[in-house]
Amino acid sequence: MLDEIVISRSIIESYSKKFLKILDVDVAVVGAGPSGLVCAAYLAKKGFKIVLFEKKFSIGGGMWAGGMMFNEIVVQEPAKKILDDFGIKSRKYKKGYYLVGSVECVCALGLQAARNGVIVMNGIFAEDVMVRKNRITGLVINWSAVDMGGLHVDPLSIRAKAVVDATGHPCEVAKIVAAKSGMKLKTKSGGVLGEKSMWAEVAENTVEKNTMEVAPGFFVCGMAANAVCGSPRMGPVFGGMLLSGRKAADIIAKKL
Repeated sequence: MLDEIVISRSIIESYSKKFLKILDVDVAVVGAGPSGLVCAAYLAKKGFKIVLFEKKFSIGGGMWAGGMMFNEIVVQEPAKKILDDFGIKSRKYKKGYYLVGSVECVCALGLQAARNGVIVMNGIFAEDVMVRKNRITGLVINWSAVDMGGLHVDPLSIRAKAVVDATGHPCEVAKIVAAKSGMKLKTKSGGVLGEKSMWAEVAENTVEKNTMEVAPGFFVCGMAANAVCGSPRMGPVFGGMLLSGRKAADIIAKKL
């Protein structure tokens, strides 16, 4: 016999315990697209306490729909090892090009991140950052529905030794840091340069290069890194996203 109140109580108690766990973490990753998932999964596997925030209910970013809703993606040779690490099947199309089912890829990345211990908090966005002594030390978070509804609801805060912007093209957290923290980013202008028009070859080469600590305690990866540094976008080829996530994890692990 099912009791609706028992069901409600179990969800509230479990979620509350999870929320309390993420108030003080090693790394807070914002954006559960491919680079954010990979970064979080590798860091959690190394033993760090990781929370991954996603403003939508679904993870995966732009990977689900592949290229113009043809749900296949392309991954180049250097990133195939990451596919293998996550148990993702790929098919060689021609030398240097591998095809991957976008749905399988997202599901596998999410499953492995969860199994590695990443705490995923969906339906939550970062509306601000915490700054102490010229360093990013955490996030100010709120429900996505609050933002969508235009409601005035005060947020809550979480503390993190490192914060990662993996929000893709909008580079949402980087824009907040540039506008409000008083710190300059490690870019030519000291601010967000904005992404350029599509050029897959250049974008795939620069996304890993642009993955770095752009302000003390604050890191960028994936398309957010290219948007911050003024590099092109790349379309439905995702090797750079995966490599960028892994590089971010390596950099942060060494820092911590």
